[in-house]
Amino acid sequence: MQQETSSAVEARLAELGHALPAVVAPVAAYVPATITGNLVYTSGQLPFINGELTATGKVGAAVTAEVAAGQAQACALNALAAIKDVIGDLDRIVRVVKVVGFVASDPSFTGQPAVINGASEFLGAVLGDKGVHARSAVGVAALPLDAPVEVELIVEFA
Repeated sequence: MQQETSSAVEARLAELGHALPAVVAPVAAYVPATITGNLVYTSGQLPFINGELTATGKVGAAVTAEVAAGQAQACALNALAAIKDVIGDLDRIVRVVKVVGFVASDPSFTGQPAVINGASEFLGAVLGDKGVHARSAVGVAALPLDAPVEVELIVEFA
């Protein structure tokens, strides 16, 4: 059952065919998001969709770059849910300051930026100019639960 839209950002998500999911429960000793000053830092968000990982393995081997980009989008959506949980309303977002994306990569895979574009382009589509950000896209040997991608955000809010 879809909840009633409570903000312009959530209305935009709905236009794009998305609804905020429940905040993903931590898989270790941390919180999904924390505030300092006027910044929200999210923990690394895995691409849980309806409570489960729909893809696992290394990008460039078991997972294609295109599938991984969709998984990065799911991570960004989960990060928005974590942000809403701590600030109450996504319309309070002033801008996305930084995106950090990790890609579990086959040793020969070098397309990490294109994978993390899944998150970056999604944030731009949802937030417009407020979604333009600095970014890192890093290849790693493995991620928790064998996820192909993990994304964290730093967001300024008012």
